[in-house]
Amino acid sequence: MSPMNASITSSAIIGVKPHPVRVEAHVGSGRAGFVIVGLPDAAVREAKERVRAAFASTSNFFPSKRVVVNLSPADIPKVGTAYDLPIALGVLAASGKLPPGAMDVVALGELALDGVVRPARGGLGAALVARDLGKPCLLPARSVAETAGHDGLGVKAVRSLAHAMEVARGAHPGDEIEPALHPPVETPDLTEVRGQTAARTALEVAAAGGHHLLFRGAPGSGKTMLARTLPGLLPPLDDHEAHEVALVWAAAGRLRPGPSTPPFRSPHHSASMAAFIGGGSGVPTPGEAVLAHRGVLFLDELGEFPPQLLDALRAPIEDGSVVVARQGATVEFPCRVQVIAATNPCPCGYEGDRSKPCECTESMKARYKRRFSGPLLDRFDLQVDVPRLRVSELGGPLGERSSAVRERVTAARRRQFDQRGRLNRELRRSDLDALEWTDSATRCLADAATGDRLTARGWDRVRRVARTVADLDGFGPVDGPHIAAALSMRVTM
Repeated sequence: MSPMNASITSSAIIGVKPHPVRVEAHVGSGRAGFVIVGLPDAAVREAKERVRAAFASTSNFFPSKRVVVNLSPADIPKVGTAYDLPIALGVLAASGKLPPGAMDVVALGELALDGVVRPARGGLGAALVARDLGKPCLLPARSVAETAGHDGLGVKAVRSLAHAMEVARGAHPGDEIEPALHPPVETPDLTEVRGQTAARTALEVAAAGGHHLLFRGAPGSGKTMLARTLPGLLPPLDDHEAHEVALVWAAAGRLRPGPSTPPFRSPHHSASMAAFIGGGSGVPTPGEAVLAHRGVLFLDELGEFPPQLLDALRAPIEDGSVVVARQGATVEFPCRVQVIAATNPCPCGYEGDRSKPCECTESMKARYKRRFSGPLLDRFDLQVDVPRLRVSELGGPLGERSSAVRERVTAARRRQFDQRGRLNRELRRSDLDALEWTDSATRCLADAATGDRLTARGWDRVRRVARTVADLDGFGPVDGPHIAAALSMRVTM
């Protein structure tokens, strides 16, 4: 057999963007062997053993020649098991077992030793690459769920290497694609929260303007429950937002729960920097903060988080993105998140409690409060106390349902985009200066500025929150009561 070459397209995800990868196979003379080049990681190098075993299980064939596989472009790191299927198809074509026309596809999938095609990270990315190139895409049946909700994708589900060969030849149309089974999203309803009128109001304002919110209160006061109701108060993601979120989750190799529901992530305070922001060996993958893109990042027990993690969150809060630099690559992840945090007022948690005395010394309180840097606290537009309820208050009347609050939130957001083109959280100082303020609002702001009660950043945040309160009221200019409401939702640690 004369030396033969063949190539097939696959994909690699850098950050959250898919890039085409040419899998070039060469079968020629020389000492028999199997070499993979093109910056493969350990999992990719191990593909040769999986491919050999799959060939033995499928056709009892493997070329007794020198096989060289090149993953191009060679300067992009290749990670994971997703290249097993395109490597196998490329070797078959270079050996003359598949016609050249069969390679006019995009393929991705891991091979089991018996030839079964298993899901691998990057299914959605491969489908998008195929759409851009005008080619069909061969994916494992269980990876097809990633592509749900995206139009114009010529995806063909394959079960095994033998099945993929038939589909590539055109002898089989591919398996029928079943509807995606996304993990269910369970969001507590706001009616489950009794009392806490001030906290509920702050939660509605935060939802309407996309503001960052800090709850402070004793253990058992309901901070966590309040935070978990927030996704149910937010309007569903539009198609563009849902597409962004799907790409982020696909880059992490995970199936997005509830395609139109804003994500909710609650990382533990013991998480590493890579797990929290993003990273890992080779090409960085998204962390928990990035997985919350277009949704809610909840930091429970804020005081327990290491300072370096909280400091790493400052830039994403302001810029809406995070840059992760590693030896293998430097990538930028989108990170437009709404941060909700909860903390105790002191180490024992009962400072200011109505029924249980605080047991902390002044030095213990001082050390505890030093955990919260001023710049970090200043980034929370709303800071609200959540007092513990007495047992007699727990049996009070039910509050509004989340659906009713969501209608007001949706209407307020619509006003923001119609009038200013963005959420109030994202308004710049020049935007705030251009807003209409009544004389009463101007006087309230001037009073608040006396005595250095507000930093320059805090001044702008009060104005943003006041604008959101006015939007919820359906009010045109910002008035004095709106400023007063915004100031009442800025307690200090």
